[in-house]
Amino acid sequence: MQPASSRYMQVDVFTARAGGGNPLGVVLDGTGWSDAAMQAFATWTDLVETTFVLPPDGDDADYRLRIFTPSREIPFAGHPSVGSAHALLAAGLVAPRDGALRQACGAGILPVRVEDTAQGRRIFVQAPAARVLERGDAAARLRPLLGDLALGALPPALVEGGRRWWLVELADEAALRAWRPEHAAIAALAHDTDSLGLCAFARSADPGFELALRAFPAGAGIVEDPASGAANGLVAAYIVDAEPDGPLARGYRVSQGREIGRDAHLVLRVEDGRVWVGGETQTVIDGSVRWPR
Repeated sequence: MQPASSRYMQVDVFTARAGGGNPLGVVLDGTGWSDAAMQAFATWTDLVETTFVLPPDGDDADYRLRIFTPSREIPFAGHPSVGSAHALLAAGLVAPRDGALRQACGAGILPVRVEDTAQGRRIFVQAPAARVLERGDAAARLRPLLGDLALGALPPALVEGGRRWWLVELADEAALRAWRPEHAAIAALAHDTDSLGLCAFARSADPGFELALRAFPAGAGIVEDPASGAANGLVAAYIVDAEPDGPLARGYRVSQGREIGRDAHLVLRVEDGRVWVGGETQTVIDGSVRWPR
């Protein structure tokens, strides 16, 4: 007997063109899938994340999302939230009310904003509230990883908000882009601190963006992420907390992924102290999946 079929889409998140962002697999009807089947399929796709859409538990959300890496389920991630909303809208399964959706996930119920403009559709998710877990000793802990790289204005920190990341600002964009970190050392750091890994960023003078960013989620078994919604949300929250009157305090644009052959563009907004992470998303595959439940 053939396994039951579910509609499946694969989308490219935070990019104006297919192939430039972070791929995401979306099973549009996860009803009837066991936990084991979801994890097995996410392992098989070998994407950074694969999501499963389910009916909401109550009236407070439009849908419920479960998010899996190839190795485990996670409560929240930015690019799966934005990409899943794109897939649901493209499939006609949800309709925004006053330009908004509400997503239920392991991090709670999060607002999703849908903006249709002449240049295309952009989708934003409100990132979970962030808090700094470690700041004073972070520089000494990270120095063996960074070698002689010069640090930027903000001190390194361990920040949590839906996900947990080590954040470090470097003084020079070119040095950030040329950096070849020791991934085994990042994996050890992630394991020892129950974090995803290290996110490094640098301010930029490029007219197309204000920040360049690289994310190394070795804690999830990934060498480098082409576009990281949750990490970018934490960076924005950290910048706003440290520089509330600074030039980036209300939002900015980010370049990520060029070092691994991508060209993702993310838009960060800060409104009433809350961070929104968004950008464009492209449908690449629209079909069905047959998988043992």
